[in-house]
Formats: sequence, C-alpha cells, structure tokens
Amino acid sequence: MTLCARANLMKINKAKCKVLHVGQGNPKHKYRLGGKWTENSPEEKDLGMLVNEKFNMSWQRALEAQKTNHILGCIKRNLASRSKEGIFLFYSALVTPYLKYCVQLWGPQDKKDMDLEG
Repeated sequence: MTLCARANLMKINKAKCKVLHVGQGNPKHKYRLGGKWTENSPEEKDLGMLVNEKFNMSWQRALEAQKTNHILGCIKRNLASRSKEGIFLFYSALVTPYLKYCVQLWGPQDKKDMDLEG
C-alpha cells in the first residue's frame, strides 16, 4: 500500500489497479501493489475518455460518432412527424448536449476522423 493511502487509512482495490505504459521507448516495467503484480493495459477509460499508450484518439472519436448517430437513428425511427422543426427539437434536446459534453475530445487529426462528422 502507498504511504499516502496508509497515512489516510484508505484501502486500495488492487484488482482495479492497472498500468498504462505511455511514450516511445518506455521500458514497460512491472509494478507491484502490496505484494500483488499489477496488470498491463493497452487502454484505459479516465473521465469518460479512452486513452491508449499512443494517445491516439481515433477510436474514441469513432465511438462518440457512432453513439451520436445511434441517437439520431432513434429520433428518425420514433418520430411520427418528419418536419424539420420536430427533428430539430429532439436533436437539440438529445444530441446537442451529448456533443457539447464531448467537444473537448473532438479535434480530428486524420482525414478519416473528419469524415465521421457528417
């Protein structure tokens, strides 16, 4: 157990602790936490974002675009009226807040990521 956790009488769930090796030339050391070896992980979710060892966000952007398109499909299938006003009302209520939450993530680096927007 870490000194900080011990000083504050905190228990650490060792089963939830994983190591994400970041950077080129990383020696990828193995670590122990209280006598138990921690697992390596190729990617981890932190604050709602998937982070991998290369900080490549393409997978995350594709996942967010897929979720947004799924919501749009549900709106189109379940809306009786196909008027622009009706679709816009549901879009602004269901999709816009989701996109605003994810906007910090959306900085397409590759052409294929820009194509996801449409």
